[in-house]
Amino acid sequence: MDTPAQACTLPAAERPLREAEFDELFTTSVRAAHRRAPTELRLDLDATEQVAMRTAALVLRETECCSFFTFSLTTTNGQLQLEIAVPETYVEVLDALQTRTEATT
Repeated sequence: MDTPAQACTLPAAERPLREAEFDELFTTSVRAAHRRAPTELRLDLDATEQVAMRTAALVLRETECCSFFTFSLTTTNGQLQLEIAVPETYVEVLDALQTRTEATT
């Protein structure tokens, strides 16, 4: 069974930069986080075109190196939401992501 570190193909030297990108998103654009299930996290974001474009680019890059993530970025009735899902074997990764989100919002 893969561990999260083995499933991530992002070079170790680039990981702090990626974490900083997520932290910036959390700090500047996340308004609320909702744990819908152990394997699902929804983030309510500022509903601007700039935030949507920056978030889309970030999650696209993240899925290139961490294929266990499923991201869904949607806008409905003027609300922008990012849904993040992982298989059960990666719940601890989602836990860590939620903790980072709550620490910066």
